[in-house]
Amino acid sequence: MSIKAIVLAGYSFFLGLTKKKLIDVILSLREEYTKAQAQIKKLKGEIIKLKGENAKLKEELKQHKIKAVNSAANKPSSKQAEWEDKGNNTDQNNEGKKKNKKKRTRKPRTGAGNQAKNRKPDRTQTATVDQCDLCGKDLSDKQALNSSNERIIEDIPDPVEKTDVIQIIQEKKYCEDCKAVTTAKSELALPGADIGLNASVLICYLWVALCLPYPKIKDYLKAFFGLEISTAGLSSHVIRISGLMNDVYEEIRQDIQVGVTLFADETGWRVRGQKWWLWVFGTERSAYYTVDRTRGSDVVRRILGEIFIGVLVVDGWSAYLSLICEQQTCMAHVFRKIRKFRDAFPHLVDIVKFYVKLRRILRDGERLQKSREELGEVVFQRRLKRLQDRLEALVNWPNPDEILEEIIKKVKRQQPRILTFVEHPGVPTHNNYAEYLIRIGVLKRKISGGSVSVEGANAYAILLSIYTTCRLRGISFPRYFKASLKHHIRTGKPLSIEAYSRSIHADFDMKKAA
Repeated sequence: MSIKAIVLAGYSFFLGLTKKKLIDVILSLREEYTKAQAQIKKLKGEIIKLKGENAKLKEELKQHKIKAVNSAANKPSSKQAEWEDKGNNTDQNNEGKKKNKKKRTRKPRTGAGNQAKNRKPDRTQTATVDQCDLCGKDLSDKQALNSSNERIIEDIPDPVEKTDVIQIIQEKKYCEDCKAVTTAKSELALPGADIGLNASVLICYLWVALCLPYPKIKDYLKAFFGLEISTAGLSSHVIRISGLMNDVYEEIRQDIQVGVTLFADETGWRVRGQKWWLWVFGTERSAYYTVDRTRGSDVVRRILGEIFIGVLVVDGWSAYLSLICEQQTCMAHVFRKIRKFRDAFPHLVDIVKFYVKLRRILRDGERLQKSREELGEVVFQRRLKRLQDRLEALVNWPNPDEILEEIIKKVKRQQPRILTFVEHPGVPTHNNYAEYLIRIGVLKRKISGGSVSVEGANAYAILLSIYTTCRLRGISFPRYFKASLKHHIRTGKPLSIEAYSRSIHADFDMKKAA
């Protein structure tokens, strides 16, 4: 219907009305128009109010996302203690994990699994055929065939029903020169102890290396060796042994202080139900653990002093900034934070662009680090300066939004320690090695929940430092530990790891020469 037709129809309608009726229609229309105008005004006010509330809710949601991302990004897996809130619905969490778990597509590596035994047998045992497997006929009188099958197995001794109870008679002799009586010492056990050295070494190994709690160690010793010790007896014995090894603990601390590249990390711990912290400081040949009630800079200065001459690789925690040294920030932590912001705000393209550019700078830095000798010092320094300028331009991103500004603030805080690795050969861009060293502490925490006493926590730090250092240097912890305790019985001091390592190499050289 055209506009002209509509107008003509309306005109015809009004012409058909009387004057009075026409006035009534006009007044009615004016009244409805007034009411409509008032309603529109009211609705506009409500729309403005709702827009304000919507903007406020959006801002609150954005701030909540930022807070959630910061909270998750600043707490990687090794920092997340088991007692912290993870949700109460375990079945629901497990179900979600099962759904999200991806199937393994990579083929297993060549040589995986148990390998054939190629060792020389200590003894030979013949398995005879006494009857037929099919019909059960007696074959004991029949002569065996010329052909036979052979296989090599390895086994452990049968569990003993009782322990060796040894009575030690300690001779005494009088020295006329010193005017004193000398009592003989036995290397079978520590002075005053009723637990032998073999059992002591096994207890410490089970507690530290295998992360077993004292009740499990108690059950194991009773089941396999017939040795009955209470959990309180185990605890006091381990604490005593750790005290004897203090000199070795100090030896490890001095070794990490002169390391070229030092990695450090910390994770939550429990002592008497209170929140403490387990720290690790490690090089490629030594690992020093300590348990402290704080996560502050006092611990760093207590372990390393005021100045460290090497490069310290850390996760960006501010407590390490009190130390005067070259530092490299773990870029894996920085990238993890950026990715969490990217996942929380997928519509912000600038976050992805910033992430890609920062990652490209790091990769260029890794290539520059490897090619320093080929390029020469002049070209190397020029390219390093170019990398630093690129990083400076990146953190000065033009007109960033609020979320990107939050990311830039975090990167800017670590900027002086992002490209440190380029000038130091062998220094990585991440702190994965420290995470690897502290993983055994995380496992122990999951099993036992921490330490019951301060003495127990210190004992764990001492023995864990010795065990991990032995493992890093390729030394057998049980053999070294027993040798060190024997040395303590003879001289009053434990055998140092360095001295034991030299003796091993000397024995090896003698055997090789022979």
